[in-house]
Formats: sequence, structure tokens, C-alpha cells
Amino acid sequence: MPRYGLIGYPLTHSFSQRYFTEKFAREGIADSRYDLFELPAIDGLTDVLQTPDLRGLNVTIPHKQAVLPYLDRLDASARKVGAVNVIRLEQDGSRTGYNSDYYGFKTSLSNWFYELGISLLSYNGQALVLGTGGASKAITAALTDLKIAYRLVSRHKSPETITYDELPTFIHNYRLIINCSPVGTYPHTDEAPDLPYGQITDWHLFYDLVYNPAETLFMKLGHERGCATHNGLRMLELQAEKAWEIWQS
Repeated sequence: MPRYGLIGYPLTHSFSQRYFTEKFAREGIADSRYDLFELPAIDGLTDVLQTPDLRGLNVTIPHKQAVLPYLDRLDASARKVGAVNVIRLEQDGSRTGYNSDYYGFKTSLSNWFYELGISLLSYNGQALVLGTGGASKAITAALTDLKIAYRLVSRHKSPETITYDELPTFIHNYRLIINCSPVGTYPHTDEAPDLPYGQITDWHLFYDLVYNPAETLFMKLGHERGCATHNGLRMLELQAEKAWEIWQS
């Protein structure tokens, strides 16, 4: 029986297992299953890779970069991003890393802009990317290819980032604000990134990679200031379908 799965920690309320289980039933994909492999440390991957009939894995927080030494090669998508969220197990036993987050975000952002009547070709706004983990790497790669300038925001100052404390000085210059951190994810639904929300207007656009809950506090605070918001569900669906395409190719 072909098996697929997800590695990460923690894996409570996994989107991927539900999505693929329903996909297998809906599309009549027989004798396939999708499992969760909760790994507090990446060295547990060695045992997971011994799973009989394992064909592919998704990778989530906190292992999207830590997994790199366990792979034999990287697809161009993973090399571009510098992080992996899809592993394909080849017939010869080797392992190839891919990044489908890049595709999911780029496609969903383009579709959202189209729905809002915003042309990416003429868009000259800038973006703030909240968080500097593996997820943010896919987002910044997509923004670069879409020719959208961005700044990274972190709790810790570095030459590449600004801090949340500095945002009151900068936020009026950045229209698109993307939350790439897990802040606000269930069950911590009463949390939101530390922004000066009093400076947010209906000119701003809030994109949250979080999908559970469907409307995060970050999005709710944006709505209250009149700005358009978008959650991470469509990005997840798109990256999941891209992962399936990779595993079947």
C-alpha cells in the first residue's frame, strides 16, 4: 500500500492528513494512506524513512530547513527557497527535496490580487514579512519573482531585519503585510503579531499563512481597520495538490 505522511512538531489538527484522506476517498485513489509522524527532533526522520511502501512526505514546522542534510538532492524549487516542504522517495531509495509552499503562496496571492482588482504588473507597493523561519523563505522567494520589494520583521534585530518595535516608523510605507509566524494559530487564537494596529487603514492588505482559525485575530484587527484580508487555506490546498503532483511524477 503506497504511504505518504507529514513530519513536524507538533502535529495537532493537521490539515494535510484530513486533506489527503478526503482526496483519496473523493477521487477513488485506492490502497493509499496518509499518516502523521510527529518528530520533536529531526533525527527521528531516520526511522520514519524505514516505513514500508513510503512514497513521499510533507515537511512542516520546525523541520523545513533541518531536513536538508537528510536529502540526496534538491529540486530547483527547494534550491530557490532554501527550505523543503515536500520529499519524494525515489525508486532507487534516494530522497529529493522540493518546495511547494512557493507555488501555493505565489498562485494564491496572484489570484487574490486579481479578485481585488490589483494588477501585479503595475503594483508598486512594498511588503512586510512577519517571521524569518522556513515558511518565510518561500514567501520572500515568491515576492522576489513577483517583483514586490519586502522587509523582514523579527523579534531580534539583525542586518537583514527590522524589529516589531520599529514598525510604527515604517508601517505606513508597506501595503502588504504577511504573517509567516505561527502567532494566532489554534489554540492560541487570542494572540496576534505585535503591530501598531492603530496605524492600519483600508489601504493595507493582510495575508495570514495561518488557516486555523479561518479568521485569526490578526485578520480580525485588520478587518476592523477596513483592510482586505486573506488566510492561508487556499495556499495550503494549492501546495498540497502540487505535492501530490510531485509524488506521482
